Amino acid sequence: MSPLTPAGTSPTPTAVDVVLPCLDEVEAIATVLSAMPSGYRPIVVDNGSTDATALVAAEMGAEVVREPKRGFGAACWAGLGAATAPVVCFMDADASFDPRQLPRVADPVIAGSADLVLGARSADRGAWPAHARLANRFIAAELRRRTGVELSDLGPMRAARTDQLRALGLRDRRSGWPLEMVLAASRAGWRITEVVVDYRPRVGTSKVTGTIRGTVGAIGDMGRLLMPDQPAAHRGPADGSSPSE
Repeated sequence: MSPLTPAGTSPTPTAVDVVLPCLDEVEAIATVLSAMPSGYRPIVVDNGSTDATALVAAEMGAEVVREPKRGFGAACWAGLGAATAPVVCFMDADASFDPRQLPRVADPVIAGSADLVLGARSADRGAWPAHARLANRFIAAELRRRTGVELSDLGPMRAARTDQLRALGLRDRRSGWPLEMVLAASRAGWRITEVVVDYRPRVGTSKVTGTIRGTVGAIGDMGRLLMPDQPAAHRGPADGSSPSE
């Protein structure tokens, strides 16, 4: 893969698209968008909100994409389809991540030193429920075993090259999307790494990892991807899966 900048030079400011899957995040979206760094274009994917999330996002200048089919993967795929920048980031829209740290995950991709960068969460007290942390630890261990990549977290904040990510042809439209991306990238020979990012208590009500039921559903989606000889796809509705934790 050709780097976006010549070898031996520092990354230059490059337009980066940021996909923000949203479901009823009106309490957080203004905070997230107001902290977006220069050169990073937010694409807010409204995944069936019943509040004013999309309206607030549009008023703040974000591109708003509507994806009525529920599911984290469905929202992310719609956002990827709307991306036009050479590099695309993904980030939860619940204010648990600081958008000002997006360059941490994007810069290695812009520089051509990595193909997929995940944000390993350094969590504030109360930000990461114990059941969700334990599930993530198990998934990360499986990823290390299967890919040989030393990952500690299935980081929701991540970056990759837009065209190459589309070419992976990810099929999961539910909570398995983040895991499928890493597995497919590893099979494609991508250079995968992680950087530390801060993780704060989310704003508003959690729909997935903040609840036992949501976490169990996410584990089920990811577990199917880890089963041998099983198709890594969920093409239908997400049955309650949320695009934002």
